[in-house]
Amino acid sequence: MQEVLALIEKKNQEYALLPLFEFLEDKTIDPRQRLSFAPCIAHFIMSFGDLNKYVFREKQVVSKVQDIINEHTYEDDHHWPWFVTDLEKLGFNPQMNFTQVLRYLWSEQSKVSRQLSYQLSAYTLQAEPIIKIAAIEAIEATGYVLFSRTAKVASELTQITDQKYTYFGDFHFNLESGHAMGTEGGEAFLETLQMTESQRQQAYEVVENVFSIFTEWTHELLAYAQKQNAELELYKQIEDSAKVCV
Repeated sequence: MQEVLALIEKKNQEYALLPLFEFLEDKTIDPRQRLSFAPCIAHFIMSFGDLNKYVFREKQVVSKVQDIINEHTYEDDHHWPWFVTDLEKLGFNPQMNFTQVLRYLWSEQSKVSRQLSYQLSAYTLQAEPIIKIAAIEAIEATGYVLFSRTAKVASELTQITDQKYTYFGDFHFNLESGHAMGTEGGEAFLETLQMTESQRQQAYEVVENVFSIFTEWTHELLAYAQKQNAELELYKQIEDSAKVCV
């Protein structure tokens, strides 16, 4: 398993350099605008609880690894209410009615967010626990990168709005260790796991696939945020022109 964990670390270092994270770190951009991708991640965030409950978790525990996975799923299956609360605080609630939301969630603008849920399910649903935990480790690593950035943006926004942001802020980030096993000694245990050559190759493939789809996802989020920002700038220009005319 050591080789698989090393691959995850290598891929995550590359992942952290993607343009979305540069965008999130750009303090010349209003923090509200940097979090304007929030609606675009809704399908995946709301699906993630189900992935933990119905895909990663197994009712019949056949190994210590699956027991560890199950314990982790109970920690990760209930974060979506924090996301919903933050959407309200960020001002996205009044923008769409229910049918508009459905059209948006299944639109081309958020297709990768949907595919992310489906692909992760495909990689893990029937997988052996040792393959499943490799996928979850990769997922957790990507989450750590994202939330380490959004926590800083949320902190900036709190200074402006005097509101706390649970999902995007420090509360959520402080629960994210970047690993499926966040307890002391957890990574040491994973490193002791022995894999067959076939399992190792499967794990390599799953890790590569997880980072590939998450990378594509970041591009979708950045494109969405930039589009929102461009529309906001256009609106401001129109508003300023109207004031001059008056």
